[in-house]
Amino acid sequence: MRLLHGNAAKLFLSVSIVLCGVNREWAQQPARSIARESAGFHVDVPGVIGRSDIVLARPNMQAGEAMPLGNGRLGVAIWSEDGLTAQLNRADTLPDRLSPGQVVIPGLAALTGATNYAGRLDLYNGEFRERGAGMTATVYVQPGTDTLLIDVTGADATKPQTAQLRLWPPRTPHTTAKMQVGMLSQSWIDSRNPESSSRSFGSLSAISAQGRNVRVAVTDPLTVTVSFKPYLDGHFRIAVAAPHYDGGQNALAAVRRSFTELSSRSHRLMWNSFWNRAAIIKVTSADGTGEYMENLRNIYLFAAQAEKGVEYPGSQAGVADMLSSARDAHRWDSSAFWHWNLRMQVAANLGAGLPGLNASYFNLYRENLPSIEDWTKRHMAGRAGACVPETMRFNGRGIEYESSWKPISIGRDCDSDSEPYFNARTLSTGAEVSLWIWQQYLATRNHQFLAKNYPVIAASARFLLAYQKLGPDGLLHTSPSNAHETQWDITDPTTDIAATMALYPVAIQAAQLLGLDADLIARLQAAIPKIPPLPRTAADAPNTLLLPAVKDDHDDVIAESYLPAKPNHNAENIGLEAVWPYDLIGDTSPLFALAQRTYAHRPFSAVADWSFDPIQAARLGLGNEIKSTLVRITEQSQHTPNGFANWDKQYGEFYVEQVGIVAAALQESLVQDYDEVIRIAPAIPPGWDFDGSVFVRDNTKVDVQVRNGVVTTAVIEVGSKHTARVRNPWPGHPVDVVTGNTHMMIVKGSIAPIITFPSADGTSYHLWKHTETTITQRIPSIAGTPARTARSLGKVQIGLFKDNQ
Repeated sequence: MRLLHGNAAKLFLSVSIVLCGVNREWAQQPARSIARESAGFHVDVPGVIGRSDIVLARPNMQAGEAMPLGNGRLGVAIWSEDGLTAQLNRADTLPDRLSPGQVVIPGLAALTGATNYAGRLDLYNGEFRERGAGMTATVYVQPGTDTLLIDVTGADATKPQTAQLRLWPPRTPHTTAKMQVGMLSQSWIDSRNPESSSRSFGSLSAISAQGRNVRVAVTDPLTVTVSFKPYLDGHFRIAVAAPHYDGGQNALAAVRRSFTELSSRSHRLMWNSFWNRAAIIKVTSADGTGEYMENLRNIYLFAAQAEKGVEYPGSQAGVADMLSSARDAHRWDSSAFWHWNLRMQVAANLGAGLPGLNASYFNLYRENLPSIEDWTKRHMAGRAGACVPETMRFNGRGIEYESSWKPISIGRDCDSDSEPYFNARTLSTGAEVSLWIWQQYLATRNHQFLAKNYPVIAASARFLLAYQKLGPDGLLHTSPSNAHETQWDITDPTTDIAATMALYPVAIQAAQLLGLDADLIARLQAAIPKIPPLPRTAADAPNTLLLPAVKDDHDDVIAESYLPAKPNHNAENIGLEAVWPYDLIGDTSPLFALAQRTYAHRPFSAVADWSFDPIQAARLGLGNEIKSTLVRITEQSQHTPNGFANWDKQYGEFYVEQVGIVAAALQESLVQDYDEVIRIAPAIPPGWDFDGSVFVRDNTKVDVQVRNGVVTTAVIEVGSKHTARVRNPWPGHPVDVVTGNTHMMIVKGSIAPIITFPSADGTSYHLWKHTETTITQRIPSIAGTPARTARSLGKVQIGLFKDNQ
């Protein structure tokens, strides 16, 4: 026999040990963990999350029906074409986000073609399971190694099986087959398009199998095939690795590391831990709309963890890039990030108590700050600070290069010399990134995080100060500037005014906390009184500006800018930006009625999958609008059984922004704390009952139960010592506050609109109506049963029914 030497011998040995040493525990049904118990709700987490499982009564034969999996670094889309097809995706194969490849297992056609086929995406355990014709397939991604595992039972032991790992033209991989491992590797330099980084990137994938008589061969320059027979009891396993690769490391060594320590349990432990940390929301409704939105929120959280990214976010332009089944196709510049389409995801992650999901978002802007400042100096007339591009290349450049458009389009953001364009002079993005840094700090009270990210806040404030010009009216104006993508090159857009109103006080607080930048503090303090008021028009005359001195308490609305007659180029409701995300107008603001009128007369109603109508409706106390806009947006955009939005039912590039909107809106409807006052059930949609939790600032979780629009349970689980301020959940009724562990009453019969009490770290506080408080008051248990069928909402659905073709 031929002896093996060097890396080939080591690789063969490691793969043999790992794959052949795996027992068949994966064939068992997944274990369910016990319910999560805390000082608040007792939650049957597996059962409640299982309500959002995606159930397939027929196989998902098209790429546009793919189910998502991932571990945060490796994302996978799975569908039943040619037996089973799975596409591998990573966020670090820039600039084009090229896929490491697709896996095809033709022998699973016996399973997917069976009349008794059944499939399930199990969110709690992070795995996709199929069964039919006596066979089962369980698919999951390893958390520690970027490896996809497909475990099969019940196969005909006498029939040979194959699995292909493939790419497609015009890809040019290095294709190899050594002993029991086939590999596709390709590397490149980011040097082709404007403002390229000159960095090395690449993709690497490898395939092997556990079975009898395993052989691997190069089929063609784009394909390797592993062939084998199942074990005598009919089980086999396919392992597919797709680790980070940029051409600078040894591909064999990278694959070897990926094929070590394979386990059929570790992914469950990771996902179970994830869900047990997350804030759970259960919604019950007579018409099923509440449950549908609950499902979409959990699908969002699953996707956010599956594609969270490391150096860069997994999602760009609102697309779930790491969960794509569209090969290398991208509608939008895959090297760039649109901040507008990330904001709802950042908010949803914070409210769910999962701030770690935002790490790659903050890294994107923090690590690129020197590049952004250089871009600003070169393209914004030498101004100081950072004009953060709204559409920003991964290396901090303000370039949007749309190579798939006909003709090719190149947009330049934060560029004073650019022709008018969607984001050529959008100036507010840096302020918004800075405000999310501040929100993350308030949520976690992580001083180190604030110190690490403060330079973004300071640089964004310095740029806006440098851009503002003192007018003859004694106020500071921005011109020319964009009202985001809607109005171009106008004066004092609402986005700029809201950005400066919100950012300057926050920058002052952050600098004072850190003991930094006394000169910047002084400049900001001097600028705040000179910020213009928000522009207004009459609702029935939207093109005519109302002067600040004109009072109209019945018909005025917030305009896009001080030039309201300028044409619109996108369908954004700029007048509502002051409500959310800039948090300038709440229900105690003298502008609250103005904001409600602005919402009622908004120019664009639920027109896009990224529409912020539901979130802004929640801030304005409009529960009925939350429901109606969520339903309308979902029915217009969610065309795939995986719950994601999609422009084309046959096209496998899915959008995660819409489920991000759902997640953030549900949280805002249940709990808000944008001004240090916790509001419980501020905007409950009629007909929806809630059992749920939301995280707020100070590492604090609020548990709420609502029945028929009335709060029946309210618990504050405090994570950091502070003075808690809670709006009375039962206005006009006296309220008691009782500690959960010692049953000590610390507030008795308060009728104050705001209930205030000192809180201690690790203590829960139960709020009760004074007449209902007893020492044995019980906190309800929240139970759930995993989904048994697909769910529908009008013409859209989650999962697949038997008769869907």
